Amino acid sequence: MPLPVPPTVLVPSERAVVLLSCVLSALGSGLLVATHALWPDLRSRARRLLLFLSLADLLSAASYFYGVLQDFSGPSWDCVLQGALSTFANTSSFFWTVAIALYLYLSIVRAAHCRGSGRLLWAFHIISWGVPLVITVVAVLLKKIGYDASDVSVGWCWIDLEAEDRALWMLLTGKLWEILAYITLPVIYILIRKHINRAHEALSEYRPILSDAHQRQHGMSVADKKLILIPLIFICLRVWSTVRFILTLCGSPAMHMPVLVVLHGIGNTFQGGANCIMFVFCTQTVRTRLLSVCCCCCFSSQPPPESPASPPQTQAKTGDSHESRRTPVELPST
Repeated sequence: MPLPVPPTVLVPSERAVVLLSCVLSALGSGLLVATHALWPDLRSRARRLLLFLSLADLLSAASYFYGVLQDFSGPSWDCVLQGALSTFANTSSFFWTVAIALYLYLSIVRAAHCRGSGRLLWAFHIISWGVPLVITVVAVLLKKIGYDASDVSVGWCWIDLEAEDRALWMLLTGKLWEILAYITLPVIYILIRKHINRAHEALSEYRPILSDAHQRQHGMSVADKKLILIPLIFICLRVWSTVRFILTLCGSPAMHMPVLVVLHGIGNTFQGGANCIMFVFCTQTVRTRLLSVCCCCCFSSQPPPESPASPPQTQAKTGDSHESRRTPVELPST
């Protein structure tokens, strides 16, 4: 690998855009977690996997926010800490994204939705959390994580530029898994789409006599099938970091281009926000419930209208009637 070119200087406008992307991604990931906690009936297995992906994206956005806010100019202890957290969260996000694709393939194409699903979920946990943790701990112990002059980042820390084998560790701590995800995700989702198309063709002549129960079941599965959009979101956001990585390996000054820097910063930080747009705001069931919660909060914050003055005897009777009606309603709440 050639010697690194001079550091990439971030102007305030670029930092502001990337910081905003981090905030929106953190809010989006938090909203996905909140909807999962609020409504148990929406907790399908696919959305449980989306929950773990959102947790990884939330940690990733928070660590990137700190890195961009600090805009490190040299090695320091918080640079190493931030680089370790972002490395772990970013790599875990890759694994959970592939895990979602693999789960959908097994449940839709191989019809393995119920049998062994518990063990499969445990395997996803061990791989998606364990492998990134081991890689990150080894990188920290070998002092590979540190200041990188924003050549392969946008203000945050990653792999130390002074490490002789920095190209190898850039691959192990993220780029290798990212490139494998570029290949794996489209293949899996193409197989899923082919299976769905074949099933639709086989049932096309029988659709008029489908029962209402089957139609409702099909409607409930639409939300899970929407997860197929995850690879498209993933590739569109992550490809810019891969482009800058290749330019860094080649020693090209094109990696300093402001457009590439901004796209890299947004792509690495906004996955949680993009998933929130798709699976909260663009999902009718979740969006309707979220709007109803917001409306209830707005109405509950308004004081009740005051009733007009009335004669003492009428007011007393009204109060008695209200008291008699209120008692049985308040009992269940205690």
